Amino acid sequence: MQPTGSCKVRGALNAVAAAPEPRVVTASAGNHGLGVAFAAKTLGRDATVVVPSTASAAKADRLRRLNVDLVSAGESFDEAEEHALALAEASGRYYISAYNDPYVIAGQGTIGHELDEQLDGPLTVVCPVAGGGLASGLGLWAAGRADVRVVGVETAASTAVSAAVAAGRRVPVEVGPTLADGLAGNIEPGSVTVGLVARYVHHLVTVTEDEIRAALRYLAAERGYVAEGAGAVPVAALLAGKVAAYGRVVAVLSGRNITAAALASVLAAGETEPASPS
Repeated sequence: MQPTGSCKVRGALNAVAAAPEPRVVTASAGNHGLGVAFAAKTLGRDATVVVPSTASAAKADRLRRLNVDLVSAGESFDEAEEHALALAEASGRYYISAYNDPYVIAGQGTIGHELDEQLDGPLTVVCPVAGGGLASGLGLWAAGRADVRVVGVETAASTAVSAAVAAGRRVPVEVGPTLADGLAGNIEPGSVTVGLVARYVHHLVTVTEDEIRAALRYLAAERGYVAEGAGAVPVAALLAGKVAAYGRVVAVLSGRNITAAALASVLAAGETEPASPS
């Protein structure tokens, strides 16, 4: 329900507002780039957004309409991120990471403060995990409440954060094809999110592609919500029984930017609907 169709605009607005330079550059699978583009337009900044050639057409099309310098580089988020970092160094633009940035993390954490105003605890807050910015922000918020647990959900096709948490350091992982394109990719060396997730997120789980598709069908048919694959992974984990509920359960639907063709394909393929989670 955010203006860019993703929670990423929260962190992007915070980071662009705090940027020491008027020109910023970022790498994104799409949603963070949309957030930075929206923030730059709102705050009168100049933004360059680097996306991989495999970026969702729905997100790339929206970026083109936001009048940013859109650059396509590489075939994966990792390659786009590498290009954006090199571009920032060469051009003097200020680089804003999609996850490894304290202002981005704090911006995503505003979701938790809104939950403070809307719900009494105890709560289990379930969120998607890509680079860990959203999970870190929610984890830091939850650290101030004894009655909140945060559960992060990765796609099984891309588990960079859980691998890093388990190893205590960045571990490059193989990234497979996934409907949750916004969660696909490795994390940059030294990312602050590894330590934050390890300390403040109570549990990490993974979901399969079939579970993501089931969640998209459930959200559309039973709840009337359009979500993209990455946005639906919390519901996928809940439907699959992978989250132990503590109090009231909150699933953070982090994005809805999916092409009509992709959503139609998922809906058409589902002959039965999963049962509603308890």
